Amino acid sequence: MSPPAAADTFPVMVRAVAVVFALAAVLASAAPPAAPSDRLQVGIADSAEVLEQPNRAFPLLSQLGVRVIRVTLYWGSVRGVARRRPTDGVDPADPAYNWAPFDRAVIAADQRGIKIVFSIWGTPGWANGGNPANRAPRNPIWLQAFAYAAARRYSGTYTRSDGVILPPVRQWVAWNEPNLRLGLVPQWRRVAGKWVPQSAYDYADICNAVYAGVHMTLIRGEQVACGATAARGNNNPRARWASVAPLGFMQAMRRAGVTHIDAYAHHAYSDGPRDAPGTAPRNPTALTLGNLPKLVAAVAKLWGPKRIWITEYGYETSPPDTTFGVPWSRQADYVTSAYEIARHNPSVDMLVWFLLRDEARFRGWQSGLVSSTGVIKPAFWAFQKEARKIAQAEARPEP
Repeated sequence: MSPPAAADTFPVMVRAVAVVFALAAVLASAAPPAAPSDRLQVGIADSAEVLEQPNRAFPLLSQLGVRVIRVTLYWGSVRGVARRRPTDGVDPADPAYNWAPFDRAVIAADQRGIKIVFSIWGTPGWANGGNPANRAPRNPIWLQAFAYAAARRYSGTYTRSDGVILPPVRQWVAWNEPNLRLGLVPQWRRVAGKWVPQSAYDYADICNAVYAGVHMTLIRGEQVACGATAARGNNNPRARWASVAPLGFMQAMRRAGVTHIDAYAHHAYSDGPRDAPGTAPRNPTALTLGNLPKLVAAVAKLWGPKRIWITEYGYETSPPDTTFGVPWSRQADYVTSAYEIARHNPSVDMLVWFLLRDEARFRGWQSGLVSSTGVIKPAFWAFQKEARKIAQAEARPEP
């Protein structure tokens, strides 16, 4: 990698990185062990529906009683905020940035008392040599600048040029499933005759960049979760779809320099597409809801007691997916079981269901609570019941 031009180094930001990590170290040493959350954050992940069909999505989300919506904040890709290279990457008002769909989502969510969790993902071509969005930036400072600009814009005090004060976003996730090719390439690289999990090393730069960029705003209450790992990986560098199992990925990213996180995000799908949420995985390297204590223990060993965010979970249904789907009634049962497991683990702060609505495209995901044609599935009402149960438990006065 060649050194960046002087205009890209953001010298003030670079000096501030040391301050951010020093402050984090002090806070970490003084902080007590993680305590159970006051309320499990019940959420939905469906970026396409929220960003492209907000008038259809938000009434359903309000009816469900969700507390959070996880939305991908695309840095690059066709939906990206920064498809054009900004002149000043730390300035939310740089004319190269297009925040319009994300502003709409944040405002619509706030009007309904729902919080947004932004997952920053996707490298613009100008930042990775014209490669696809799942390749890391050549210089993580560019990503750090974008994370800072995003956190400033959604600080709760930022005023747009039209006078609108944008609502706050306080929870952030760095990337999406970086232990799979879908999230990050390359997954493995051969060094001195040995295969190393290159994705974990690239991801360390991504995590640190997002963490530093968000926290440089010095806004109280900001949280950055790293990981967002998939539940499984094949650990086969020669496979066509080579990937890294989540535990090994976590260990490698820690060795690569990820020393500070506020929470660990994970996609705890069941080992088999039809296995119940509490079923222990047959794959010894998988981390699912069925062996959730193993995930909690691994995170604590690497970073100390941290909050766990299950930022993706779900079951596809049959119909329409007759290969991997479960019957609609069983999906509803699994919604109830999954939230019961999360509620009874004091380390889990969040469980986000994927999706709100089935994808209509061929080979799309069919794990929605609503079919692609708008039919409400039984899981919709099961989800609503769990959300209400959790809200009522929080409102109940302590004995």
